Amino acid sequence: MKFKKNITVTYIPITILASLLISACSSSENASVRKSGAQIWGQSCVRCHNAPSPTTFSDMQWETIGQHMRIRANLTSKQAEKVVEFLKMAN
Repeated sequence: MKFKKNITVTYIPITILASLLISACSSSENASVRKSGAQIWGQSCVRCHNAPSPTTFSDMQWETIGQHMRIRANLTSKQAEKVVEFLKMAN
């Protein structure tokens, strides 16, 4: 009986903590998915340098820059796509 009580006391808090961590991660991921390309561009690019005007480069150049900066800025492919689409539309 004591063994079962110890398992319950040990595993229930661990299970609750794990579920809270998982839900926190998924909600921050969902918030990132809802951001527009303009928001991601405004928040991500200025962390390291002055963000250039969307008219500075052609659509083809933005595609290349988007691929390069995706890695450098640690963006997901979806985030990078949104940023490039925003820059192309604003061009």
